[in-house]
Order: sequence, then C-alpha cells, then structure tokens
Amino acid sequence: MQRWRGLEDIPEDWGRSVVTIGSYDGVHRGHQLIIGRAVARARELGVPAVVVTFDPHPSEVVRPGSHPPLLAPHQRRAELMAALGVDAVLILPFTQEFSRLTPADFVVKVLVDKLHARVVVEGPNFRFGHRAAGNVDSLRELGTTYDYEVEVIDLYERGEAGGGEPFSSTLVRRLVAEGDVTGAMEVLGRPHRVEGVVVRGAQRGRELGFPTANLETLPHTAIPADGVYAGWLTAEGESMPAAISVGTNPQFDGTERTVEAYAIDRVGLDLYGLHVEVDFLAFLRGQEKFDSIEALLERMAADVKRASELVEEYDSHR
Repeated sequence: MQRWRGLEDIPEDWGRSVVTIGSYDGVHRGHQLIIGRAVARARELGVPAVVVTFDPHPSEVVRPGSHPPLLAPHQRRAELMAALGVDAVLILPFTQEFSRLTPADFVVKVLVDKLHARVVVEGPNFRFGHRAAGNVDSLRELGTTYDYEVEVIDLYERGEAGGGEPFSSTLVRRLVAEGDVTGAMEVLGRPHRVEGVVVRGAQRGRELGFPTANLETLPHTAIPADGVYAGWLTAEGESMPAAISVGTNPQFDGTERTVEAYAIDRVGLDLYGLHVEVDFLAFLRGQEKFDSIEALLERMAADVKRASELVEEYDSHR
C-alpha cells in the first residue's frame, strides 16, 4: 500500500480512483463498512482505492485544545486500512489555510486535480470544506460538474456496546474512558490498543515479583480508566498474555498516571527502549490501595490468574 504525506506526494501519472475521506480514527466497524465498499467499487472498476485522512485532527486546528483522545495513530490506521484492501492512504496536513478551503475548492484541489476520483464513498453525515459547509448533497452536486459519482453508505451498525448506540469513534472513546474495553472491542472489531516505548519506572513491580513494562504513550492516546485489565503485551512481533495496570499507583502514593503491563509467566524479558503494543481485553477491577504489601501481592496474584484465564478463553474461541 502506498502512503502519501500531502498532495505533492501523489504520483504525477496517478489515474482514476475510488476515494473515501474522513478522520477514520480507530477504523471501527462502521468505518470498515465505508472503506470496504470503496475497495469493492475500486475492484469492480479496476482502479485503486484511496483513503484521504488528516493530521492533526481537524478539531485541533479549528478549536485549539480540543484534540480528541486518539484511538489509533496514523501508522496503525494505515495497517488496518491495508488489511481491508486499500491501495493508498493520503494524509493531508490540516492547517488553518487548508481549513479555509470552500467545499468546491476542496473537491477540485484534492478529488479532481490530484486523485482523479471516479467514485467517492462516504457516510451520510460526511461534512467538508470551510466551516463544514459541504455535505453529501453538495458533494454529489459537484460530482455532476467534475465527473465523479457519490455513493452514501449507512454506517449505523449497532450492538450491545453503549446501550445500543450507533457505532462511532465518539462512542469508543467514551467506552475506553469508562474502562469498558469489552464494549470498545465490540465497536472496533478488535481489542483497543495503546502503543508506546518502554521506559524505566520506579521498578516496584520487579521488586514485588511482577516486573512490568512501563509505557511512554504517544500524545493524545485514548487510555482506559484507572484499573487492572486482562490483555496482551506485544513486543517485536510476539504477543504475550498480560495483566495491565492503568493509574497512579496509590499503594505507593504515586501521582503520575502510567500504563504498565506484566507479561504473564515470562522471565527475563528486557523490553527497555522497545516500541510495544498493549491490547485491552477485559476490565478486572478498579484501582485500590491495600492495607499491606502482603494484601497487595495476594490480589496481584489473583489478578494475574484471572487475566491468564480470560486471555486463554478468548484465544480458544477465535
């Protein structure tokens, strides 16, 4: 899959294509419907499928300080899109100047002059251009002038998550913030992932017999609510069952919020300096302060046992 950073990266001889545009944070199951349809149309027409997305998130430029927690960095989104069959991802730097493009200017500058769109596939609530003045109706109207068709996909997938709310990135962010990683997994179609580089922490886990990988997470990462979780720690392509702790470590009067993962039954791991991924399967309990270190250790052992059971059960059913 090709990845372009800005319009100037698009090859000069790029031909017609099927395009879909959006932030696509998380590439959740609703997004997968739209992207999947774009890929299907591209295969029918014998042309490439292109996803256009933005960096930074448009809200941060339009309303500084409002950047939403991110469900997946661009590298991860690109991997997920490639798995869906996307041929190219165009990441447009979202600037003040770019935000002032009218809907018509956006269509000409991006869809017509550079990507030579033959079909544009979007969800019903798609908005674009200065002050989000463009919608699917104006996109379709412009298509009659610039020789592309518009296909609108109903992405209102629903499940048990959020009490049956339509699947959306906003819903996933809320579920993650509440610690409902099982609900988030239903919407995403996979466990929520937090990435980062392993850094040296206070090393109390090592002293207690449960050495953890302490992540320095990426900016704006959507981190689950404080508590203990079951999941996986993946390093250098190896995925290991893990008990994961999120919080400030009140047992030792900590103040800094951290994400730490203990690779269950693994001895002698040296992960310092590595970029790792932590996938959240299930919430085990909230953050607690125990009466003694002995009580803490007893609970940690129970957490590890439960985490191991949940991961084994999940793996046996997939």
